[in-house]
Amino acid sequence: MRILNKYLVKDYLIVFAMAMLLITFAFSIGAIYKAIDIMARGISIGIVGRFFLYNIPYSLAFTIPISALFATLLLFGRLSADSEVSAMKSSGLSMRQIVSPVLLIALGLVGICLYINCILYPASTYETKKLLKSMGVEDPIKLLEEGRFIRDFPGYMIYVGKKNKNRVRDLVVYEVDRETSKVTGSIRADSGIMTADKETSELKIDLYDVRIEIPDAEYPDDAAKTRYVNARNYPIRINFNELIGDGQVSKSRKNMNIFELFYKIRNFRAEFHGMTPRDQEVERCRYLVDAHQKICLAMGAFTFVLIAIPLGIQSHRKESSIGMVMSLGIVFVYYLFIIISDTLDNRPEFYPWLIPWIPIVCGQIGGFILLRRAN
Repeated sequence: MRILNKYLVKDYLIVFAMAMLLITFAFSIGAIYKAIDIMARGISIGIVGRFFLYNIPYSLAFTIPISALFATLLLFGRLSADSEVSAMKSSGLSMRQIVSPVLLIALGLVGICLYINCILYPASTYETKKLLKSMGVEDPIKLLEEGRFIRDFPGYMIYVGKKNKNRVRDLVVYEVDRETSKVTGSIRADSGIMTADKETSELKIDLYDVRIEIPDAEYPDDAAKTRYVNARNYPIRINFNELIGDGQVSKSRKNMNIFELFYKIRNFRAEFHGMTPRDQEVERCRYLVDAHQKICLAMGAFTFVLIAIPLGIQSHRKESSIGMVMSLGIVFVYYLFIIISDTLDNRPEFYPWLIPWIPIVCGQIGGFILLRRAN
């Protein structure tokens, strides 16, 4: 049995390593193009190398589970085609004994993915963010990402619903006191146009169809005493020299490790003080979605392997490529649920942080059922 386990583990790791190299390279093409773009600006090769290195954990978060899936399909497909699985079962081995080494490797990959997704990947994205800022903010508009509050601009906290180049929709701008960090007012706009004026070092944001909320000076938390002003347009001017020169880089949700995310979730009322209750719930929902996605993406390695073992055996026994087609479908459906949870991260009433768990639970139940039938 020990010789058989060594044989399976050796073959599996060789196929897995080859698959991961190929798939990681494919995932890194985007980072290569971005690195070339940075080099074209005259940035040193050392900085470009660091930028490329920081992008590797992002690729590994996806390539490890997918590589595990394809390696499992190829290994057990070959074993089935060569009648080795039948020979093992004929000698008295159960499917549980045959697949145990590969499932243990899959559990090890889950542990590696948890470290990458929850610790290494957030740290590397934060380092990338600091690296880009150290090169100078040539276009502050790029700092405004869709679907999250941006705290990089001194005196403001800005949320952008949708962005198309310099045109934005569904804006929320909180004015923040720099000394106390308290929200002193908020502005909501249906749309806006942003322009970076490098001569005056100003980021110009012209808002349209605006609703301004002005809290009462004595009772800022009393919504009944808040004044509301409507306007067709409203200009905001931000000096981005302060943004470049302050040396600080705020962390977005993608830059936070799992412990920082859960801290924000537990203390969301204090962390998002000054926002409306609805905005507080939405922000808490977004942090929950990010935290659960990190864990679910790591669990994908075990789920994929569990499904791929019986599919690899059955598809090659029938001498067809249906197993490979089904595996691609599994990957598509799995990541589709991740995308759906991202899309619904502003709708806490739908519990979008639980959506990524649906393919995990269904996949593992289905995998155990298929393994039982294969036995």
